[in-house]
Amino acid sequence: MDCRRRNSFSILLMILGFLSVYRVHSLRFDLESGHTKCIAEDIKTNSMTVGKYHIVNPSEGHPLPDSHKVTVRVTSSYGNSYHYADHVNSGQFAFQASESGDYMACFFAADNKPAVTMTIDFDWKSGVAAKEWSNVAKKGSVEMMELELKKMYETVQSIHDEMFYLREREEEMQELNRSTNSKMAWLSFLSLLFCSMVAGLQLMHLKTFFEKKKLI
Repeated sequence: MDCRRRNSFSILLMILGFLSVYRVHSLRFDLESGHTKCIAEDIKTNSMTVGKYHIVNPSEGHPLPDSHKVTVRVTSSYGNSYHYADHVNSGQFAFQASESGDYMACFFAADNKPAVTMTIDFDWKSGVAAKEWSNVAKKGSVEMMELELKKMYETVQSIHDEMFYLREREEEMQELNRSTNSKMAWLSFLSLLFCSMVAGLQLMHLKTFFEKKKLI
């Protein structure tokens, strides 16, 4: 029985660990001068989010070329700006989302002659994954077990909030479906009514035509 409990607890820890890092975007991409690259992240209200970015040096041991600069802007789906940096080769941002929806991190490289291609390393975390637990442990002198419990509590709280967020989105989609179905029903009724009227007018026209030709 104890073995089963330990196995269940281990599986739960694995699931929670997977969910706690599920809002992590760590990627490396190429950006050509004169072009823009945007990355989206769905973030709910009051969630913490942090991001770091830097241009990878194409020649280790040498200074980064002057042409390797980017302009970075982070905006919400409502167009509000949360971070802006112009002509930089690295930077970071951190904020607590005041709006739910898709947030866009856009990287723009100014046009250069000749054209250059830069490699950008971008790390974006939100929710539980955005919290620097190592700093929390150092500052608070918390024991490892207490730290793990805090992480688990924050993860469960995040999952709880995410479930309510998804439920709200589901209700919005259901309301949209109901509204769409109602409009389609009215459109179908009006189309059927219009077709019936056209068919009636055609029958009246044919009847008048045949009467004039004395065919009926």
